[in-house]
Amino acid sequence: MTTTAAHTTPTQPRAEAARRALNTIFMVNGAVFATWAVNIPGVRDGLDLTPAQIGVALLASGIGAVTSMSLVGRWIARWGSAPVTRVATVLFLLSLLLPVLAPSLLTLIAALAILGATNGVMDVAMNAQGVTVERTLGRPIMSRLHAYFSLGSLLGAGAGSLLIGRVSIPLHAGLIVAATLLLAAVTLRLLIPDPAGDTPQDDTQTTSTPAGPVLTLPVLLLGLLCFLGMLAEGANYDWAALYFRDVLTVPGGAAGLGYAAFVATMTLGRWFGDLGRARLGDEQIVRIGSLVTAVGLAVALLWRDPVPATLGFALSGLGLSNVVPVMYGTAGHALAGRGIAAVAAIGYGGFLLGPPAIGFVADHVGLAWALGIALGSAALITLLGGRAFALIRR
Repeated sequence: MTTTAAHTTPTQPRAEAARRALNTIFMVNGAVFATWAVNIPGVRDGLDLTPAQIGVALLASGIGAVTSMSLVGRWIARWGSAPVTRVATVLFLLSLLLPVLAPSLLTLIAALAILGATNGVMDVAMNAQGVTVERTLGRPIMSRLHAYFSLGSLLGAGAGSLLIGRVSIPLHAGLIVAATLLLAAVTLRLLIPDPAGDTPQDDTQTTSTPAGPVLTLPVLLLGLLCFLGMLAEGANYDWAALYFRDVLTVPGGAAGLGYAAFVATMTLGRWFGDLGRARLGDEQIVRIGSLVTAVGLAVALLWRDPVPATLGFALSGLGLSNVVPVMYGTAGHALAGRGIAAVAAIGYGGFLLGPPAIGFVADHVGLAWALGIALGSAALITLLGGRAFALIRR
């Protein structure tokens, strides 16, 4: 017999408490993600990996995420977004320890597959919980939630700048895991059950389609835009520090400047994203933002100096800031947890293919030219966004 989530209707005060709890959950997710990102150069150097080898390891992370996302819609339908978020959060935080302790390329690949899988479940579940809270409150909150993810990424990057070179990578990761687990323990209990109308619908769907929701044209279009946005976002996250270290020859913790600039402006853009969406609309936020990203990456890649490159990555973060929240929110309101799972699974293909593809291309033409893949993805969002949103509105 299928066990479904509780169907009681949360009160406004409970929803407000859940919103504040989700702010923290998104923040700790970003902090852990950033801690791994800023330690990629150190792990790469410690294992003496080539760009192609680190690309393979990053590919494993994407495979883990996409695989878990193909299943999580069913889990949310059965148990609800709140319980799945609680379990996934704890597993993801603990998983950070695996890649930093990996003694070889093979164990690094396995560790990143686990890290990616747990992050994939947490990503979908906490966004589904975000849609539940947004519905209960009756006002938009998704961009602000993603701002807290970016804020966590900024804090993680800042902690990395202070700790890298001063403590070992495992100790750095252990400190972050301990701090984020403490925050999670305090806040996870405040999440709320999904509305009664969502879970049975999801449950019925997942029993008839093993992979989750039907891939309708609107879902595919949302997924495509999310794919391109996540490809560009993943390129910034995974390769910004290496670009500053290897191409711009910026030493030590200062190699994280581009990454920190990217995360800082992404945080700012998402913090005010709900206001921008109300004024300009989702389509314009996505299309104008992706154009800003393309311009920023062009500056960073063509003007190879740390100052303009930092500005370029800052523009990239600002432009990309609301692409994924818009895609998740649109899918969530249309198809609840199933919609987010489908769009997220397609979108994470960008994380799956983008960073490793950049690693392989970098082996042949250099990292600066390889990052042009991210620039092209942002430009495609600008070109395709109008048609996609027109079809979605039908």
